[in-house]
Amino acid sequence: MSAEDLEKYETEMELKLYREYRDVVGLFKYVIETERRFYLTNDYEMQVHSVQGEVFFEVSMADAWVWDMYRPARFVKQVRVLTFKDVNIEELNKSDLELPAS
Repeated sequence: MSAEDLEKYETEMELKLYREYRDVVGLFKYVIETERRFYLTNDYEMQVHSVQGEVFFEVSMADAWVWDMYRPARFVKQVRVLTFKDVNIEELNKSDLELPAS
């Protein structure tokens, strides 16, 4: 497989992933972003832990969708993320997801 073929494959996978995201985003209430992944979920719990002066975050999600083009199945029943980096959690506004009427 040439570099050009690989680039074309990755571009097609990214487009497919974006289309899937666009189709499912309306089903979810929250967007959760970590340094490694982007999740959609309706239910989450976040805990902040401090051990010997080090702070880390534990985020648990149920019935989530994961932005990852290399995963064969992006819907997951349970997700648990541990990270020392920032976690961004946003509540989706349903009106932001609607396309304007023409």
